[in-house]
Amino acid sequence: MTTKPLAHAAYQKLADAYAKHIDTKPHNAYYERPAMLSMLPDVSGTNVLDAGCGPGVYAEELAIRGATVMACDMSERMLELAAERMAVAISAGRVEPGKVAFEQLDLTQPLVKFEDAIFDLVNAPLCLDYIEDWTSLFKEFRRVLKPGGTLLFSAGHPASDAEYFKTKDYFSVEKVTAIWTGFGIKVTMPAYRRSLEEVFNPVAEAGLILDRVQEPQPTEDFKRADPRRYRRLVQRPVFVCVRAKKPT
Repeated sequence: MTTKPLAHAAYQKLADAYAKHIDTKPHNAYYERPAMLSMLPDVSGTNVLDAGCGPGVYAEELAIRGATVMACDMSERMLELAAERMAVAISAGRVEPGKVAFEQLDLTQPLVKFEDAIFDLVNAPLCLDYIEDWTSLFKEFRRVLKPGGTLLFSAGHPASDAEYFKTKDYFSVEKVTAIWTGFGIKVTMPAYRRSLEEVFNPVAEAGLILDRVQEPQPTEDFKRADPRRYRRLVQRPVFVCVRAKKPT
């Protein structure tokens, strides 16, 4: 029997609720996503791997900005919802037909579906917390990136996660579980918590060059939507966004 990736079942259960709320849920729409989009290079005319595409929000934005996108996810239902979103975007004239393709992908395995040096950008938003071994994955990202290409990813912030999960083993890559209710349904979500070293050392070990780090700040839209959590996030981050480059 084939072993499903960590959190596959949770995201299958969560997918429809996630897609319904993703454009307005403050932590996504008004916190992580603005930071990630601010770090995007010019993607016009580029080929992009959108790893962990979820319901297709980033894929749509990348296509609107002129990229050709390979949108991937481990969840079959997320891919269906992403395709539905793209059909709406195409019908509305926001995205050209043929700009986005979809592929199921397990990021714990080698990216054998993709040749060397075919992508200008690998975009990996909030999908790496379900991967234990970042070094092997980042080596695969480096392989599929063109020389000078960019890896952009976001993940749970090590300081925040250590506090949230009350870890007694900070320096390990530690399997943890959280109860999510923010998308309107209750889901038990497994993930991996890691130290600051385990965020940045895999970048170097994969032969990538760190380019920029951003600890997001909540936007004014976040403040209007959720004043209580806004006050917390202006004092300490819960996500970290990282941009790295493949050497030319």
